[in-house]
Amino acid sequence: MSTKTGTPRDEGPAADTGSDLGAAGSQLSTAPTEDVTLPSLGPLGWARWFWRQLTSMRVALLLLFLLSVGAIPGSLIPQTSIDPVKVDQFKSEHTTLADIYDKLGMFHVYSSVWFSAIYLLLFISLIGCIVPRSWQFVGQLRGRPPAAPRRLTRLPAYTTWRTDAAPEEVLGAAQRLLKKRRFRAHLDGTAVAAEKGYLREVGNLVFHLALIVMLVAFAVGSLWKSEGGKLITEGDGFANSLTQYDDFKSGAFFDTDTLEPFGFTLNKFEATYERSGPQKGTPRIFRAHITYFSGADGKEHKTAIEVNTPLDIAGSKVYLLSHGYSPEVTVKDGRGKVVYKGAVPFLPQDPKNFTSTGVVKVPGAQTEDGKRNQLGFQGFFVPTFGGKGSGSMFSQFPALDYPVLTLTAYHGDLGVGSGLPQNVYQLDKKRLKQYKDKGRPVAKMMLPGETMKLPNGDGSIEFTGIKSWASFKISHQPGNGLALTGAAAALVGLAGSLFIQRRRVWIRAEADADGRTVVELAGLGRSESARLPEELAELALALEPDAPLAPATGDDGPAPDPKPGPAPDTGPDSEDPAEPTDSDGPADPSEGARA
Repeated sequence: MSTKTGTPRDEGPAADTGSDLGAAGSQLSTAPTEDVTLPSLGPLGWARWFWRQLTSMRVALLLLFLLSVGAIPGSLIPQTSIDPVKVDQFKSEHTTLADIYDKLGMFHVYSSVWFSAIYLLLFISLIGCIVPRSWQFVGQLRGRPPAAPRRLTRLPAYTTWRTDAAPEEVLGAAQRLLKKRRFRAHLDGTAVAAEKGYLREVGNLVFHLALIVMLVAFAVGSLWKSEGGKLITEGDGFANSLTQYDDFKSGAFFDTDTLEPFGFTLNKFEATYERSGPQKGTPRIFRAHITYFSGADGKEHKTAIEVNTPLDIAGSKVYLLSHGYSPEVTVKDGRGKVVYKGAVPFLPQDPKNFTSTGVVKVPGAQTEDGKRNQLGFQGFFVPTFGGKGSGSMFSQFPALDYPVLTLTAYHGDLGVGSGLPQNVYQLDKKRLKQYKDKGRPVAKMMLPGETMKLPNGDGSIEFTGIKSWASFKISHQPGNGLALTGAAAALVGLAGSLFIQRRRVWIRAEADADGRTVVELAGLGRSESARLPEELAELALALEPDAPLAPATGDDGPAPDPKPGPAPDTGPDSEDPAEPTDSDGPADPSEGARA
């Protein structure tokens, strides 16, 4: 028995070897053949050339890479659709850079023109690539493995021996063996042609289809999505209606009249922090305890929302974003009447220690004699006061260890009746006057329970307590399930295309001049693989009981080794009587293995 499994030497031009292998050397993949013919001049020719380039695998991979690179700014730069407050803060801190980013669409990357262009080109490229490959693969499934080439010795894996069994018996046993090992096999003349590993191309096609599914999911999620934010103080609630959102954005095809009825109430916000060490101030518990309902008459349930565990309700997800503090104040006007009582959310300016700012607006206040006198208070709040003796307001820890509220009082017209929208966290001072006492601005640092009185008997404001607030994002993304399916299918398809080896095997049995049968086994893989020679050796050993080695005769020399072994010496002085006489030598691995 003679075996060749090594790296063959080059035996001549590719044109000659292609003619030797014939149909057996055809492609082992569905990759479209390269047409090097230049397009004719004119619009039709250039359109054909552009389409060929766009639907090539090179361009598809390049567009996929550009899409990945284009998504990076969306992770590093604040996005308007996610956190408009951070976007405004970034613009105020980086005015020059913000103008450049604004022109490039960096604050809304995923809806920008350039990102959409890459996305659409990749979508078209994948469709143009997958359709012809699918038709080609269907044709391959309907066809038969190609006939054996004239010179099996030119294939990368080859073995041969002689047997006393008849050629028909050998071929029948070979066909049964190959089918048992899940090869597609058929008898063609004096050889059995077989092929295996079609799942490799199935995996390849599944991977490309999965990419299209993911792109479709991205489009569905962008066109039918809705997303809004809501800041809720402990004890307050939210109902899923458009007027309840602090900010709301939706896709082009989303119908705001189809909002699902659900809501929830923030019962308590729980937060604990590291007290010492290098991670001092790092949150250890960050949890919102809520009571929620789904449906107009839905039953109430209690649960907790954490940063990485959103609430899934009525097709939407409720995410916990951040939290802060809402000082509770009671305001009396000049008549001694309580005109405002409640908790006012203050926004953190220091996200680590929660030094916060906020305003209190009291449009219904009056003076002692009943005249209109709207009140406004600009304030700072720190949960752990650290500016004692310095006159400054800053916090040195995020927990409520030493809460202090500083308020500066104004009066006049708040502008709430002008019809123009106002920011509830900012005080418009254009028509307001600051209270002064003996020429000094009226301001006071207060601990819980303390009161600041206003000049001229215009009233007072009392710091009565502190509540926590939490901000939530309510997101409806209809394409998430489709995207997950596409991602899972892409991984499965990629694994199949990487780990499944497509290969062809031929077993030939012909009678020689001595009346014995010469058995030849040869294999061809889509690419170089060390597994192919091993598999061929296993087939030879499995076939040996039905085609046993013929005993050596005096003319044949010593008996051959019954097991496949290393390739024999192919030098000019060596001779292998079992090798077909038309063989010119071992094959170039590139012959017939092109994909």
